[in-house]
Amino acid sequence: MPADLHNAVAAWRESRSEDAARTLVEGLYSQIIAIVRRHLPFRMDEDDLAQEVFAKLFAGLHRYDARRPLENWASRVAINVCRDHLRRRACRPELRWADLNEGEQRAVEAVLESPDAAPDELAHDAHQVLYKVLDTLRADDRLVLTLLHLEGKSVEEIAALTGWSRVLVKVRAFRARRRLQKAVKALESGRGRNS
Repeated sequence: MPADLHNAVAAWRESRSEDAARTLVEGLYSQIIAIVRRHLPFRMDEDDLAQEVFAKLFAGLHRYDARRPLENWASRVAINVCRDHLRRRACRPELRWADLNEGEQRAVEAVLESPDAAPDELAHDAHQVLYKVLDTLRADDRLVLTLLHLEGKSVEEIAALTGWSRVLVKVRAFRARRRLQKAVKALESGRGRNS
């Protein structure tokens, strides 16, 4: 951990120093906002969620073990706050073709017809569809797929971030991929009915 963050943790614990809080927020903000953006529940403001993460960080800073990297502890807190919000929201049982706008429908068609040759101009719409499909999954399924496949984290890293065992990470990832495939097949079958 950088010395300024280490000193800020000590100052916060000792006197709840405003300068220490500012240093911690500035030092961890880019990491926290990146996690929040990747795990943001639908229709939630990223700044509100980041603020909640920092509130949890400061509330739990007395439990932080300074022998371990602060960044890892902060990541775990952020992941847990995001996961709690994802669990609280009502997950949608399925995504229908009619739920997609025209650009998203074109992106899905392009990917289904030729996955390796989808035009770059449809990348944004494809990204939106991916997150809409992920929103149909349970919170833990979405979390494990996002960490493993979109963020490229290892099973060991995911276990450290979530507190799950390595075996549980693998089992959840396997089951989540099956649920994701089922959601995509349902979306694809709906395409023919609404064309």
